[in-house]
Amino acid sequence: MSQSVFFAHANGFPSATYAKLFAALAPDFNVQHLAQHGHDPRFPVNDNWDNLVDELILHLQQADQPVWGVGHSLGGVLHYHAALRHPELYRGVVMLDSPLLTGVDRLVIRAAKRFGFIDRITPAGRTVGRREAFSDFAEARDYFAAKTLFRRFDPECLDAYIRHGLRAEGQGLRLRFDPATEISIYRSVPHTVPGRPQQLPVPLAVVRGRHSRVVMPHHARQVARVPRGEYHSLPGGHMFPLERPQDTARLLRELFSRWQDQDRERSA
Repeated sequence: MSQSVFFAHANGFPSATYAKLFAALAPDFNVQHLAQHGHDPRFPVNDNWDNLVDELILHLQQADQPVWGVGHSLGGVLHYHAALRHPELYRGVVMLDSPLLTGVDRLVIRAAKRFGFIDRITPAGRTVGRREAFSDFAEARDYFAAKTLFRRFDPECLDAYIRHGLRAEGQGLRLRFDPATEISIYRSVPHTVPGRPQQLPVPLAVVRGRHSRVVMPHHARQVARVPRGEYHSLPGGHMFPLERPQDTARLLRELFSRWQDQDRERSA
């Protein structure tokens, strides 16, 4: 019987972009996901991502068993907050290049929101005014392939983003992930947490891309405060799950297998 994984994507990258990672986990793991976080009118983006966490919890509560929660960037933070609020919904959580923020981090974010420089410390500033429309898929592929963020993508993952990250509009194509929503998510990055790391009863792993500028050494010290916390790294940058999907799947399999064995020993 396959185990349930609930995947949450990075901001701006619909879940279908990660199809190669999901395929690498099959058939042992059944990967569930939302197509796009932040696009359900019942859960509009609000400060500290509280509504986005509520949206995730609603879907987890519909599952017939606790899940392995896996999230990339935004998605990892959503799972962490959801697990602090409802640990019974989880078997474990893996945050793929998602930082566990320190108190100092949160103070800086709070000040950035209050004094209007949040766009300088999140990607919001780079997202404002970004190109949204393309004449065809070939033009879009050439455009994104030349961008630094996409340059090291696995070719199949880049193709998946072009195919699923764009939608037909008029005679051309437009970004499927609403740019205003993406910017709003960056600007409302949490400066609060619904609990402390010490309170998380399920295993948690933070996996950093070795060249990432998002997860930093001081975040590793936060992971050490989680009773069953682990810190790992894989080659690549912040987008490593889409640069090295097979390596990412391999690490996820190792974590889930070990955590499952530990749970069996605990209950024996």
